[in-house]
Parts: sequence; C-alpha cells; structure tokens
Amino acid sequence: MKLKELAARPQLVKISLDDEDTIKEYGEAVEFWIWDRQPLEKFINMANMRAEDFGSLVRVVNEMVLDESGAPVLTEDETLPTPVLTRVINKVVETLGK
Repeated sequence: MKLKELAARPQLVKISLDDEDTIKEYGEAVEFWIWDRQPLEKFINMANMRAEDFGSLVRVVNEMVLDESGAPVLTEDETLPTPVLTRVINKVVETLGK
C-alpha cells in the first residue's frame, strides 16, 4: 500500500457521552463532534501534557469540540460543567487514540 492511499481530508465524527452518569444527570446522551484527524502538532502536544498542564489540555480540547456543522461549541467566555468537561476530554483522547 502506498502512503498516499491513507491520506484523506478530516471528517467530522460524532461523539456521544452516553455513560450512566451523563444520562442520569441530563436525561439523554450529550453529543458533540470533532475532526477525526488532527494536526500532528496538536496531537503531540496533547500526548506530552502532564497533570500540571491540565489547563492547557482543557484549552486544546475546547478548540476541538465542535457542533455538527464544524463550528466551535464553546466561546472564549464559556465553559462546561467540570464533570462533563472531564468526560469530554476522556472521549476525545480515547477517540483520537484509536
């Protein structure tokens, strides 16, 4: 196989927070989208972050969380509830790690 055959444009993929706690808190799954391929620099930065870099990780993930049209979900002055943010971070890392 030639490397060129693996190259593709990023696609939006839907991610659902459908764990028991989320459904219990909100009555349904919470959905958001991310690009299935991220710039290598962003991926490496995420992989190299340590626990003390949590604020940076939150900023990177906030940039990656999109709506179904590919627009950012959060504005500069908005944030998610901490339990939801933690679940979002876990799902993003899990999804990109596959």
